[in-house]
Amino acid sequence: MPCRNVKTGFWLPSVAACAVLVGLCLASAARAVNPADSQNPQPAAGGTSAASAPLKLPKMRPAYHLAERSEAALAAPVAPALAPGQANEHPLMPVLRWAYAGMVDIEKIQDYSATVAKRERIGGKLLDYEYMFVKLRQKPFSVYLYFLGPPEEKGQEVIYVEGQNNGNMWAHGVGIKNTLIGKVLLKPDGPVAMRNQRYPVTELGILNLTRRLVEVGEDNKNYGECEVKFYEGAKINGRVCTCIEVVHPVPRRNFVFHLARIFVDKEINMPIRYESFDWPKEAGGPPELLEEYTYLNLKLNNGFADADFDVKNPNYKFR
Repeated sequence: MPCRNVKTGFWLPSVAACAVLVGLCLASAARAVNPADSQNPQPAAGGTSAASAPLKLPKMRPAYHLAERSEAALAAPVAPALAPGQANEHPLMPVLRWAYAGMVDIEKIQDYSATVAKRERIGGKLLDYEYMFVKLRQKPFSVYLYFLGPPEEKGQEVIYVEGQNNGNMWAHGVGIKNTLIGKVLLKPDGPVAMRNQRYPVTELGILNLTRRLVEVGEDNKNYGECEVKFYEGAKINGRVCTCIEVVHPVPRRNFVFHLARIFVDKEINMPIRYESFDWPKEAGGPPELLEEYTYLNLKLNNGFADADFDVKNPNYKFR
């Protein structure tokens, strides 16, 4: 289920001519695949640290890092309770029941870090993959981003803390722009920050993703023409997942996607990948990727402090 209308924005800015823009929130390439067979994304060799590993940045597929997880996911007692629905109920109801229960557990998490890979279609154009290291604290909502790629964005940083800086975020570019301009304050939903983005940084994160899935699901359950399937044993970078696949066979203005998949990590019962596709342009053609987001190397409850979201942190490059 997509997060909202495709004309809205998400994540962060890229560098613009006269100001620092930073390009950046559970999701295959620009075509549908069988989720049960999905080994995509493939791990980068060596499973090195997300913040320091060199990244290969292909045009068509991301070079994901090896997720640092145990091998006990299949037998995990917190595996998501996902199953076909009851007689005469909408196919989305089992998904909504899981999502509401899952949000309660996600809200209990204090913070997490992850390597995030994303790809989005903006203005009809499918953009290249972006990669970033993320620290996220849920209360107060706080985000630190370090961009790993593409190469022209590597080294850019962003900090946003709810209730600070009049709702603005700190950002800085790299190279001569950082030397001449340094850090700048930007409105997360302003035109500079939203250039080539679907969502603002204020909507980043797994909890926000789950909330948007619920929002769309609650709307879509008012209509028919919906097919829902569950695939056990799907894998994202070796992480065992339950894949929820939602299909609207016929294009309607009530629906914002043709096909969507949510990959729920069985060990932690959290969505770690989301992908959605538009209807094919031609009969019999492949569906077109709208957006995909994947959370890798997810580490929960790190005990992040205010210093982790402070531009004065000596480990960061704000100036």
